[in-house]
Amino acid sequence: MHETGIEGFYTLKDGKKLRFGYTTGTCAAAAAKAAVMLLFRKEAKKTVQIRTPKGIALELEVLEPHLTDGKASCAIRKDSGDDPDVTNGILVFAEVKLSPEPGITVEGGTGVGRVTKPGLKVPVGEAAINPVPREMIRRAAEEALDECGETVGLAVVISVPEGEEIARKTFNPKLGIVGGISILGTTGIVEPMSEDAMVESIGLEIRQKHALGEERLIISPGNYGADFAKETCGIEESRIVKCSNYIGRTLDMAVSEGFREVLLIGQIGKLVKLSGGIMNTHSREGDGRAECMAAWALRAGADADLARKILDCVMTEEMLRIMNEAGVMERAMEIMGERIDYYVHNRVKDQIRVGVVVFHERYGFLCMTGPAREWIEEMHQRQ
Repeated sequence: MHETGIEGFYTLKDGKKLRFGYTTGTCAAAAAKAAVMLLFRKEAKKTVQIRTPKGIALELEVLEPHLTDGKASCAIRKDSGDDPDVTNGILVFAEVKLSPEPGITVEGGTGVGRVTKPGLKVPVGEAAINPVPREMIRRAAEEALDECGETVGLAVVISVPEGEEIARKTFNPKLGIVGGISILGTTGIVEPMSEDAMVESIGLEIRQKHALGEERLIISPGNYGADFAKETCGIEESRIVKCSNYIGRTLDMAVSEGFREVLLIGQIGKLVKLSGGIMNTHSREGDGRAECMAAWALRAGADADLARKILDCVMTEEMLRIMNEAGVMERAMEIMGERIDYYVHNRVKDQIRVGVVVFHERYGFLCMTGPAREWIEEMHQRQ
């Protein structure tokens, strides 16, 4: 099997080595370089070398070379390493031809999406090829021209035959990118389950919501919160940004983007952690659910025996049951809400208004902080 140069790069997750891969942007740039070489040398290379913005040099296998009528095209197969990426294994094609205009133009073809909404890194109407990959493609084509001793204008078209079908499994339809996938990658390298990549995708949605004129950002950690917001609060799902475990970083981005208000809606299993100041709610970052619940129960009038029972629980539902039967749940949830309100406003430095809704499927609304109740009632009236 051909070695690409990525084999020695990996990250450690939970004690396991997870192999790096390379992005669609890297594939597009390598395909463009190979296609330019084919156009001028009339012979297809078996492999093509490319250096990624991360500094990792790759040698990628050139697939499906084709030369006809003054055009050349080549493909590179995407390798996402051990990242669970829906684009893994797809072919990314680049077709090049001479252009009467000087310089190198880059356009999207079949299976590359087109931007229809503002707020993304690519202007409305253009192919969804992000700035870094676009520059990588140009630079790779220029390197090939230099190797061939040519100084001509070129038109490069990137296409992904499977792109339109794959795009249905991505965020693209929600972001207003139609007709295919995006050509992505700021480093050219895929790092498995990268936290930065996840946060960047959240930031992308936040920027778009702001560009569309929304002043209040509505966020939820996941599907439970989004479903509750839709079914109980009457909020359209298209308005909700799912922030996963990254509540603190999402609040940071809301502030930096210029939102005036943030409404956070989530299930208690996640949001109880906020009452302890935990802003990344992934279990590996910290739990503290039982400790927080026991503390708020004590402040609500529970005795030490009840607190010990809560500390022995694994599930928040069982903690709530114990508090409810003891008659302290309502007050404990009020206290929890006060602490959540304190920590979220400490995070945003009081630069924006934040309302938080905490719920449980069985018990419904548990607490609402700040202006959350007012906003929920306002949205119900609009409905």
